[in-house]
Parts: sequence; structure tokens; C-alpha cells
Amino acid sequence: MKTPRSPLVSCFALLVLFASTAVAQQTHLFFRVTLGPQATAPASGRLLIFLTEGTGAPEVDDNPFAPKPVYIAATEVTHLESGGSVDVDTDNLAYPEGFSQLKPGDYQAQAVLDVDHTYNYSGRNSNDLISPVLALKAWTPGSGSEPSLVLTDHAPERKRPSSLTPAEEQAAGAHAHLEEFVSPALRKFFGRPITMRAWVILPPGYEASGKERYPTVYWTHGFSATLPYAKLTGESIYTRMAQHKMPPMIWVMLDESWTTGTHEFADSVNNGPWGAALTGDFLPYLEAKYRMDGKVSGRFLEGHSSGGWATLQLQVNYPKIFGGTWSTSPDPSDFHDFTGVDLYAPHANVYHRPDGTAYPLVRDHGQVIATFEQFSKMERVLGDYGGQIASFEWVFSPRGGDGRPLKMFDRDSGDVDPAVVAYWRDHYDLAHKVETEWSTRGPGLRGKIHVYVGTADTFYLDGAAHKFDGVLKGLNAGAHFTYIDGRTHFDLYKVGNDRMGLLDEIAAQMWAVARPGKPWKPAVASR
Repeated sequence: MKTPRSPLVSCFALLVLFASTAVAQQTHLFFRVTLGPQATAPASGRLLIFLTEGTGAPEVDDNPFAPKPVYIAATEVTHLESGGSVDVDTDNLAYPEGFSQLKPGDYQAQAVLDVDHTYNYSGRNSNDLISPVLALKAWTPGSGSEPSLVLTDHAPERKRPSSLTPAEEQAAGAHAHLEEFVSPALRKFFGRPITMRAWVILPPGYEASGKERYPTVYWTHGFSATLPYAKLTGESIYTRMAQHKMPPMIWVMLDESWTTGTHEFADSVNNGPWGAALTGDFLPYLEAKYRMDGKVSGRFLEGHSSGGWATLQLQVNYPKIFGGTWSTSPDPSDFHDFTGVDLYAPHANVYHRPDGTAYPLVRDHGQVIATFEQFSKMERVLGDYGGQIASFEWVFSPRGGDGRPLKMFDRDSGDVDPAVVAYWRDHYDLAHKVETEWSTRGPGLRGKIHVYVGTADTFYLDGAAHKFDGVLKGLNAGAHFTYIDGRTHFDLYKVGNDRMGLLDEIAAQMWAVARPGKPWKPAVASR
């Protein structure tokens, strides 16, 4: 039962409320961003402001692996005309805290208009609009007029460097063929044409008029990579075959990048039936066009990170199509260890352990670089979708009433939703899937799973690998797990001075499966 208040008390309460609201508004710091006069059309997208301490940087960008913090503020812009301005509240949606909370000092800021909403996946690209870096010397937040940034240029195009010589690039490029295929399964799901893309890398000696057939490897990339990176990797693989470091095989360099992150060739209620599209549509098309073995013992899978999980799940879900997967540093395959978090624990929280300490997510050997909470909250500022954490939900989660996937955890508190995790378990926890469905999947999976991971994996992915390994050992599945001592997520393939040497060993193992009576040895040993 509420006690009625006198009018005088109520008026006083309102005055206090208005005063506190005014103070709160005064603490908010605004940056003004203007679209330069060179723009010929209105612009829209996610407007990001990056700010860091120091002076003289050619650009200001986020880097989750750098010890120096980058502060980010964001807002959505729907129709910004040439010469028009937006006042961005840098305390409303900001990471790791509002700009008004910064201590006085020297800072530098840069604005980016993420036109395609792809920043969360692959960073800035040549479609994005950027401002020059603004120096804020001896700056005290909130001490005067808001800083002003002008979007004057497109972001420079970023290309991954090739390690090949011009002659090697030319030779490899002649054996690289772009395939673009409209999948009937994806067209049915989306109600419009959806194109699957891949670079097909033909081995040295492959001639259009020849008759020899070749084992085929279906490779796919990790998070943040795209089709150009797939080609670059394929050209390196061709060069290794030409140098007789790897046996002659056809490599299909698949693109799994998608607007929501990576679709990972998994059948998803959100992203669509990519697994069915690959195995039922794209694969038959390729085998009809190229001289591939076209049989289980000559179809293999290989991929790293998100690509490692993609190839691992393809082998699990389609054991009668593929003859083996060699998956490296795969994303979590057992959700009892989701980058260190047991999602099935009572009252599970991805931000904090039961004792209140933070769950780390990124490390450099023994040094923690970022926590799960830091990574998630930075991703939330960069965009609503396309980031690594959100990408998991677009693949794994059931669809919500708004047409988007249900969140696995609360972004403010870190609390896990057990109902969503139950759906994840039944559909995408690979350890759970093979353990509960071994009677039907086992005969086609035995001996076909190969996993490599570093004991110092940057994202703690060795933990889930150990758990999946334990499940497969209990099933007598004949799986092969290799833990490379001291290796991280980014140097796993290095053998001696060769940063891709592990691929030679993997390819030789595939060849032994496809051609058991035709041994192959490299001209120059990798080790």
C-alpha cells in the first residue's frame, strides 16, 4: 500500500529530478561530424569515432591485440547530405567508457562512416568515408566547444600482402578459376538468387584436355577473411605444389563471409542452409566441371579458426560425403568450454566466473589482452551484427520474433540464456552431436577427424579441443588430435622458417588416404 505524498514534497521531488537530469545532460560530450562538400550524394551508415592518446598517428583504429586502449563512440546515420552535420553523443554508445570520463591529455581522433555496416567483420574498406586525424593537444573533455571532424575521403583500400614473387603469382593465377554459382537451396530459403563463390586451384600438370582425376580439398577461411584472401591462399598452395612440397590436388577455396559474419557452411534458421547448398548444389556442379575424384575417399576438408569449425561440422554432418577433415584451431566444438566458459553450468555467465574474476578471451601466451566482456562490449559499439560474438548467434541461435537470432547472453550482465544454449547444444555442439548420434554417424566418421591446435591458442580454443578429443576417445572414433606446444592462433602452421609448412604435412596425409597404393614424398622435407 503506497502512502500519498503532499504536493510540496512532490514538487520538490520534481525539482530534484529536473536538476539531476540537467547535470546528467551536461556531462555528455558531443563530437560534431560533417560530410564534406565533395560528396555528390547523401550518405548513411554507422558513424564511428575513434580516439586514442598520443599524437602523430596516420590513422586511429581499433586493435583488440594492442595494449593501448582505443575509445570508440557510435551512432546510426540514415541521411547525411553534403555539408550536413551530426552531433555524436560520445557518452551514449561508447567503449570502453564515455569520452567525458577521459582524463586531460593529448589525444587524436578520427571519424569513419561505415557505409556497408561491415566494419565489425573486416574493418574499414574503400567504401567507407573517413576524416583526417584530428589532434587534440592538452585537451580536457567538456572544457569548451565540441571537437569537429569532417568526412573528406574514402578509406584506402587494404590488400593482404603476397609472399610470392611476380613470376609465381603469374603462374598461380593461370591455374586459379573463379566459380560463382547460384544455389537452388539458398534461392528457396531467401526468395532471391544467392551466389556461392570459390576459387578453384588446379594443380600443376592439369590440362583441360587431360584425363587424370585428382583428389579435392574443400578449404575455407577464418573470421574477417573474404574471397580475395581465399585466392591469395590458393595461389600460395599452388606454388607449394609447383615446388613439389605438396602432392598435386585440386583445392576449392570457399568463401564463407556473409553479412552477419561467417555462415560457416552450417544449416541455420537465420543464415540459411549453407551446408545443404554446398553438398547438394555446389559440390555436384564443381565435380561435373572439373576432373575431381568424385568419391568419398577423394574429398577432403581443411580450414582454420572459424573455417576450422566449419570444416569440422561439415565432416560431422556429412560423414558419407567427405573422406576426412583436417581442422586447425577450430572455434569451440564442445560448449562445456566455450573459450573457457562452461555454457551449461548453473547460472552461467560469460563475463565473470563464480568468484567474480573476469573470463579472458584474448591472450598473447601468458598475458591477457582482452576479456570476454571487453570484446563483447566493443563489438556492440562497432555494430549490431557482423562481429565475431554476434556471428556465433547468427549461426547457432533460434530465430526471435523480430526475425533476428536470440542472444545467447545478456550484453550488459553477461548472463547466459539456458534456453538458447539448449538449442545450441542440440544443433551445433559437435561433441554432443557425435556422442548422442554415434550409432548413425560413427561408421562414416571413424578415423576421419584430424584437429591441430596450439597449446597457447590466442582465443583459448585448445580447451574445447581437449574436451572433444576426450569424447571421441570414449567412442573409439579413431580421431587424431595434435597439440603443438607453445603455438598460438596465428603461428600454428609454422615449421622452421616456413610459416605454412604444416599444410605440407596435412596434404601428404590426405594424399595417403586418396592414393593408398601410390606413395608421395616431397622433394624437400618440411622439417
